[in-house]
Amino acid sequence: MIQLVFATNNAHKLEEVQAVVGDKFDIRTLADIGCVDDIPETGDTFEANASQKSTYLYTRYGCDCFADDSGLEVAALGNEPGVYSARYSGTRDMERNIDLLLQRLGDRPGRDARFRTVISLRIGNEEHFFEGTVAGKIGYGRQGSGGFGYDPLFTPTGHQKTFAEMTSAEKNAISHRAIAVAKLADFLKANY
Repeated sequence: MIQLVFATNNAHKLEEVQAVVGDKFDIRTLADIGCVDDIPETGDTFEANASQKSTYLYTRYGCDCFADDSGLEVAALGNEPGVYSARYSGTRDMERNIDLLLQRLGDRPGRDARFRTVISLRIGNEEHFFEGTVAGKIGYGRQGSGGFGYDPLFTPTGHQKTFAEMTSAEKNAISHRAIAVAKLADFLKANY
């Protein structure tokens, strides 16, 4: 069985990834390898941040690993908040981040947006990238109480509910992370 370290301690993310990649791969978390480091994430793109995290783990711990970076891009705001999605308001307070996004959008009609995830996989000296996106629109206010982050604002194209109004299964079937993880899983299954 091939062991990979996922640069996370989020149990939900781990379960989601393990379910997709199957039992041929043993996916470990940062806690599993004793990593309590504050892993750098200073890039200005999702690719740079994902790569920075996977490179750090590979270099410091010598393990095959993968890391992701995700965020929301709103076309009318020049793709803000982008890599700053988690700290858009200068804090990690998602209510403040949502308030700032709604304030900056105002009443303008152009509300196209997309969620993006980029995964960097490091196996040996090779790095591979996998991307998932889901397009949609930003609402004029919050709808729903599920999910996290900007989910109460985001309605994916072709759907009537925001991510926050969907069940976890509904969201995970179409989410940007699920798409990127499926590409990662297909690559792993075909090559290892």
